[in-house]
Amino acid sequence: MKTLYDVQKLLKNFNIYVYIGKRLYDIEVMKIELGKLYDNGLLEKDDYLQAELILRREHRLESEKEKERNK
Repeated sequence: MKTLYDVQKLLKNFNIYVYIGKRLYDIEVMKIELGKLYDNGLLEKDDYLQAELILRREHRLESEKEKERNK
């Protein structure tokens, strides 16, 4: 798992589809859903941590893009 798309595919395996319309919000909701899956024992620790790191990176990158757009 290396990309946001990979995390989306992981969530899709659990019939979780996230589309709010704003990428930053989509990432935040994915983090919430990922946490719920892990807390309920449906995800292995390694998969959870890898997906969480990907979402953190994507959130940071998207936040930086928004800051640039708002200048």
